[in-house]
Amino acid sequence: MKRLVIVGTQWGDEGKGKITDYLAQKADVVVRYQGGNNAGHTVKFAGQEYHLHLLPSGILNPKITNVMANGMVINPQAFAEEISRLKAFNLYISDRAHLVFPYHQTLDKAGEKQKQDQQIGTTHKGIGPTYTDKSARIGMRVSTFIHPDRFYHELEKIVKSKNEEFARYELPPVSFEALYETYLPYSKLMKPYVTDTSKLINQLIDENKKVLFEGAQGVMLCLDHGTYPYVTSSSPTAASVPVNTGIAPWLVEGSIGVTKAYSTRVGSGPMPTEIDGNLAQEIRVKGREFGTTTGRPRRIGWLDTVVIRHSKRVSGLSYLAVTLLDILSGLDEIKICTSYTLNGKEIFDIPAEIEDFAQCTPNYVTLQGWQEDITNVQSFAELPEAAQKYLQAIEKYTGIEIAIFSVGPDRTQTITVKDIF
Repeated sequence: MKRLVIVGTQWGDEGKGKITDYLAQKADVVVRYQGGNNAGHTVKFAGQEYHLHLLPSGILNPKITNVMANGMVINPQAFAEEISRLKAFNLYISDRAHLVFPYHQTLDKAGEKQKQDQQIGTTHKGIGPTYTDKSARIGMRVSTFIHPDRFYHELEKIVKSKNEEFARYELPPVSFEALYETYLPYSKLMKPYVTDTSKLINQLIDENKKVLFEGAQGVMLCLDHGTYPYVTSSSPTAASVPVNTGIAPWLVEGSIGVTKAYSTRVGSGPMPTEIDGNLAQEIRVKGREFGTTTGRPRRIGWLDTVVIRHSKRVSGLSYLAVTLLDILSGLDEIKICTSYTLNGKEIFDIPAEIEDFAQCTPNYVTLQGWQEDITNVQSFAELPEAAQKYLQAIEKYTGIEIAIFSVGPDRTQTITVKDIF
């Protein structure tokens, strides 16, 4: 497959950045197709650790063409900060992507506060309000932002509207002049990277280049197919790639679903396999399960194959990449959820209604754990028998073949079982 989508199969934080970086060593192009700096992708190699929020995970290789596509929402200030830490890179930004401004972040926080005990658990990065403006046709696109006169007049109009909204929340008004003066340098900084990325991506595909499409978050946070309303404001599924990048659907050749060897979730909403107490804290600390973007501790649970099968159906998953397998070393037994019980009936799918999902109790199979340190293994055959059986059980209960697994954070701790790219 020369055009492959990297999809998070859970609630995000699965290790998509690591897998994208690993596969990118064979790629010509990496395209980030949705989300904003609410994402946090960690890439580690050669003793260095990089935290990416907006930039595609191929940005660390100067030979790769990196694209921030039209489905993204881009915070100009965060963009400036992120590229300032890099030396050499090859980057293009869609002229049709939308922009995140400080008033979006303020409204994000105010909206969450107003929900009181019904809060979604957003990152307060302004992503939801930006996508809201995009849908309401009152947002600002990059194409406007990079022209000072157009930027001035459009921002003036938007700020007037936003100050009316601020008044309803009893918030102090936004100073248009101050905002314009602050963001004009970001406009000039961004301009050299801006192009029609749909045209660019299609041209690269015509040239038979190998393209990775990288999403943010996971399928369970998809606006349409996730645990609504506890979701993000875009679709991380492989199905959303064509509209979010401007290519034909049939040009996507396959996808690799990234899953942790267990489950995690940040923010509110049901999580049937969630575990508490000492075991959860042990996994959390060992796996460094704290948000790259927010620093919030992640909720911990056993692997949920109902979730992964759902992701396979609504997104399409050709293969799996299993990350953080090493974190389960030392456990006497490991559980895998294979179905739920709802109102006394066994079910194998995720209910649409969030109240029903919250009432689901997991049904498990229990496997023997392993005690060995697996962080230095270089092949499937070198894994302890119990670890091999665990991966085989994942394949059995998801119906998806594993192509990659990882046993540590470094790029060298990633093992290919099946070469797919």
